[in-house]
Amino acid sequence: MTVPIVPFLIIFPMIIAFLMLVIPLNPKANRVRNAIAYISCVAIMAAVGILVAMWIAGGTKPIALYSEGMELADNATIVGEFILMIVVTFLSFKYRKYWICILSIVPTIAITWLEKSGYITKETPRIYIDHLSILMCLIVGVIGSLIVIYAVGYMHGYHHYLHQRVQDRRNYFFMVLFIFLGAMFGFVLSDSLTWIQLFWEITSVCSFLLIGYTREPVAIRNSFRALWMNLLGGCALTIGIIMFAMTTGMNSLAGLVSFAEQAAGTPLGDFAIVPVALIAFAALTKAAQLPFSTWLLGAMVAPTPSSALLHSATMVKAGIYVLFRLSPAMHGTVTGNMVAFVGGFTFLMASFIAIAQSDGKKVLAMSTISNLGLMVACAGMGTPETIWAGIFLMIFHAVSKSLLFQDVGATENSLGSRDIENMHGLLYRLPFLAFCMFIGIAGMFLAPFGMLISKWATLRSSIDENNIIMTFMIIFGSATTSFYWTKWLGKLIAQTNEEPVKDITKPNEKISIAIHAVLMVLLCVLMPILTKTFVEPLLAEMFGKTAEVLPMSILYLLVFIIVFVFVVPVISYEASKKMHANQKLSYMSGINTGKNDGFVDSFGNERRLTLSNYYFANRLGIRKLMVPCQLISMAVLIVMMAMIIGGAF
Repeated sequence: MTVPIVPFLIIFPMIIAFLMLVIPLNPKANRVRNAIAYISCVAIMAAVGILVAMWIAGGTKPIALYSEGMELADNATIVGEFILMIVVTFLSFKYRKYWICILSIVPTIAITWLEKSGYITKETPRIYIDHLSILMCLIVGVIGSLIVIYAVGYMHGYHHYLHQRVQDRRNYFFMVLFIFLGAMFGFVLSDSLTWIQLFWEITSVCSFLLIGYTREPVAIRNSFRALWMNLLGGCALTIGIIMFAMTTGMNSLAGLVSFAEQAAGTPLGDFAIVPVALIAFAALTKAAQLPFSTWLLGAMVAPTPSSALLHSATMVKAGIYVLFRLSPAMHGTVTGNMVAFVGGFTFLMASFIAIAQSDGKKVLAMSTISNLGLMVACAGMGTPETIWAGIFLMIFHAVSKSLLFQDVGATENSLGSRDIENMHGLLYRLPFLAFCMFIGIAGMFLAPFGMLISKWATLRSSIDENNIIMTFMIIFGSATTSFYWTKWLGKLIAQTNEEPVKDITKPNEKISIAIHAVLMVLLCVLMPILTKTFVEPLLAEMFGKTAEVLPMSILYLLVFIIVFVFVVPVISYEASKKMHANQKLSYMSGINTGKNDGFVDSFGNERRLTLSNYYFANRLGIRKLMVPCQLISMAVLIVMMAMIIGGAF
């Protein structure tokens, strides 16, 4: 019954992408494009809902769809590979980045050779639907569609204020967004490794195109950096696929995990882990882990919707998704230790670097890299407890970061700045945006929101595994995380005498932001139900057993607490309306000027009081820490990959 829905989710966004491109750029046509975007997003969310309903009706058991009748689709993947290769090669020559096209040409030829060589001899499922793929479909379908809805209003304001600097190419922008949605559905629903490789490349090229959207020199430079790093991961993915197919005759991601688990402890075990290690390496590049984190940081030059969709909520989750798939095969291996260390190290060091950022989008970028690192570490440790934590980290992070990126983008349009220092007293100047931003930030680090609970679960698991290094990284990474989020939160709620700001946020932007905020709270309230009905069955599928990380009584207590997190401030706010305040001016070492933000000093000069956070820019900035961190992580990757490959041969 799920068969018609799966191709719809992959093909329908591609068709809409073509419509987005061919509709001309003029006010009347823009309204048509916007209407099509709204209707299409609703259709995609409805299709995901139907897929989930059919899957539940079938007993939530894994569904595998084999190659019968899919020869046309197999040939289409080869055509898709060559189209991508031509696009990358053309743009590489256009911008004189000649060597980058090699990273596309080589894997395309290699995958084509594998498809036609006859090495794939065993029947391979093309589509595989289980709890993890359903979760990813929900993230892509719901969060992704809401971001596209938000983008309709955002891009109107974006080009209104930047029309002299940035050419209006909204048709191109929305085309790439919808291509990306279709590719992500294909990626998370595919079990065929060659299909996965195609959709991997499509998402990489979509990211490249959106980062370079403005065509400014910095955007072009950052887009090519993202492209070559992701294509490098694609090369590793291709080599792993070919090695696995030539060894076993299989072309299945689930088959790879099963093969590696069964071969563990046998003479074939060392060789079986090499394809796993290569694909894990590829996932590290996609998830922007050190030393590849700079591509995600550079991606922040793209318009905010693409930052929210590709570089925080969904595309980077593709790398996490692959690592979660591989986690049963990585537990207790050198590959698992490599992945866990790189993830933990990224979590720690990206948190330190985030402290030195005052640009809101850069804080979100470094926080994204940091939290992705924690998810990667969970996958590397590969126990039911860490995957329990990793799944909730993925869910809460997707919603929270999508909310925060959209909110920061809307705030920048209204405020004229996305610098945190300019958000002083935002709660009184842009109350709607500030309140939703408060929920997003609270969701990242405060109890009883799921991100904090998941970090605690990861810490507990690392202690149980006697992993001292990982325990150290999680403790200090979590502490620094609290530091930079607290600074930002304090800015929002501080009283201010700043001039009011007009909120120019479009209604569709507000709808998307509000839904995200409500969804964030609902996820916390529904966490016990999600644990029992979804996450525990997911763990049973992956490991054959579940894990009780937190007793249900504690989870229900957390729900009770979160009610007070929102009820108490509302009651206090309503009660304060009836109070009569007798405010006095503060003494500020001079003559008061009649306001609490100014005084006259002893030299007769009028001074204005300002409050500013300290960012440790000279000690913890990107220029100070990024290169040493890249060198350390690169050395670890080289040594451990050499150990893995050397042990096999």
